Amino acid sequence: MDNRIDWDQYFMTQATLLSLRSTCTRLSVGAVIVRDRRVIAGGYNGSVSGDVHCIDEGCYLVEGHCVRTIHAEMNAVLQCAKFGVATDGAEVYVTDFPCLQCTKMLLQSGIIKINYLRNYHNDQYAVELLKRKNVEIKQIKFSEDDLDKININHILREGE
Repeated sequence: MDNRIDWDQYFMTQATLLSLRSTCTRLSVGAVIVRDRRVIAGGYNGSVSGDVHCIDEGCYLVEGHCVRTIHAEMNAVLQCAKFGVATDGAEVYVTDFPCLQCTKMLLQSGIIKINYLRNYHNDQYAVELLKRKNVEIKQIKFSEDDLDKININHILREGE
């Protein structure tokens, strides 16, 4: 019997772990870009490298949005751009449904599937745009048994 979590849960768990590096105090988000069941990039929401972080000085809010923070999805795509890794035909695993700007950026970068864990202010135009562009949208679910499998305390106790 295969006691492993499935691929979607595996990659979403990685996105969740990345979210723990977030420096924004309003919402911790992680994203993993995957092609052919291989992670090609990851990101979390935070400030420009070397700049002040929200955890240090608070969020810099303009019209209710933190403008200091680069979203997790964008950080992952920018990592691909920086290191010359193609995103065309890849999929993304993101802890929270992408905002409209990230949705448009993901479409332009060639992402063909968006996997997300939680709904978060889902923009209706973003949803319509994804449908119009035939990008698959999938909410990833975890059962209690699945959560037990990825519980770090459970894993650490096994080795005792």
